[in-house]
Amino acid sequence: MAGTLPNAPRVMKTVMDTDDTDDAALDELSEIWEDIRENYQESGNSDYDRTVLDCAARLAADPGGESAHVWTIGLTMMAPYLTWLPGEGVVRQAVAALETADRTLREHHCAHDSHPYRSHDEAEDEHLVELLPALDDETAAWVEERPRDEWRCPLNAAGFARIALDIVHPGSVPDVPPRLPAEAKEAIDTLSALLHGYPKPWTDIDGEISSHASELSGAAPADRAGRLMVVRAVTWYAVSGMVRTKSVLDDLIAAVEETLPHLADAVCGHDGHPSLPDSGPAAAELGIELSSAGGRNVYEQSRIRSGRNPPLEQVVCPVLMAEIADETLSLLRERHDEIFGERDTSHADAEYLRADGRLDIEKLVERTDHKSWNEQYADDLALWAARRHAQSDERDRAVLLLVARQAVSNSYPAPPLAVVRGVLSTMRPVAAAPLPAGCSHPDEHPTLRYARFREGMAHFWDPEAFPPGAETRSPESWTCPRFAASVAEGCVAELRGLYKDEEPSDAG
Repeated sequence: MAGTLPNAPRVMKTVMDTDDTDDAALDELSEIWEDIRENYQESGNSDYDRTVLDCAARLAADPGGESAHVWTIGLTMMAPYLTWLPGEGVVRQAVAALETADRTLREHHCAHDSHPYRSHDEAEDEHLVELLPALDDETAAWVEERPRDEWRCPLNAAGFARIALDIVHPGSVPDVPPRLPAEAKEAIDTLSALLHGYPKPWTDIDGEISSHASELSGAAPADRAGRLMVVRAVTWYAVSGMVRTKSVLDDLIAAVEETLPHLADAVCGHDGHPSLPDSGPAAAELGIELSSAGGRNVYEQSRIRSGRNPPLEQVVCPVLMAEIADETLSLLRERHDEIFGERDTSHADAEYLRADGRLDIEKLVERTDHKSWNEQYADDLALWAARRHAQSDERDRAVLLLVARQAVSNSYPAPPLAVVRGVLSTMRPVAAAPLPAGCSHPDEHPTLRYARFREGMAHFWDPEAFPPGAETRSPESWTCPRFAASVAEGCVAELRGLYKDEEPSDAG
């Protein structure tokens, strides 16, 4: 559970009032430490702060004592909380106790060839809660590969003190197994959810993506390749149409443009380069991992241990990164123009008008049907119909209004800015026009779904060429101002506020 730990003060007092750690108290205390390890993302939790400070005080009181291994492991478990937002002075006191313990404990000598801390990585942290109570209980079952005496050894306690210090200040300790910084793990978790299409409820999507552009712009040379990989990953999401804030794409473009000069003179002696992940979540995870010294060490250690994956120098090769930057920038610029630029629909005349200049009603009906294959036509068709609406006669206006409405609804995931502006410039006057008190036709307004709509609109526009369907409406119902207003109002409600950077305005 996250939040308060009502038993923490009582349990800590039980332990600290005894000269030796009590097995029952240590079992309960390790559970509290595990709770903090699992739920470390707490800001200024007073119970967490008190538990950390009590543990640090115990270690500082006897940094070379027989129970030092307990307190260093305890602070290792709670160290992720110290990377978040603990209370004032908590980090300072914990770090001071750990540094003192490390210096003191390393003065000891032992006959061990090695110690558990040398191979202890992040994945094994979750087992510490079960291990701690068994360390001082010779009767407890022992399932660890390394013997108890190595775990209890002062040099192993010093090693865990340095592991905790490295968690709090990533990269500060050279002789412990590398770890991803806590903030990198959080970034991976947040981006993975976002790029899978299910962002966490508190995620500011625009801010999250723009933050990675900023990270690339300010990246140190060693971190630049990883940061570029992250931008590559978020670019795919940003240009998909899921992001409708122009400044976000502007930020990404500027960041890649600033990066290119650093790669301009890149050369290498590699025979080839590895293929980078082609899915957003995997590409972002690799990029974040390679954006810190600890992450790069984790990558290399994993590669050596598994025998898989290419060497780091090939993955971050400047020549490969130059190619990635060029490809990413080209995609960003292309989609930026498509989403936010002007849109030419003059080519649509040849597609949707007959040779005699009349509407090709059959094609219009076909391409306004709500089918996935009509998404490819939706944007140009909606804008073309909206732009043509004002210069048409009453019958064509009725059809073009409906075509614009139906087509823009087919756009996926959202229509570009020019389409929104153009459609709204047509729909808003129709929605705001004065209306008669009632309809002049006795029948209902047309249905805007299914075959009834397709058959009905074709028959209305050309009753001689298209026989009536199962549901026929009078011509007056199709041209009814009240019907047109309701269609326009629905469209305006759907499109209004879709883009955050600019209020849609009339298309030129």
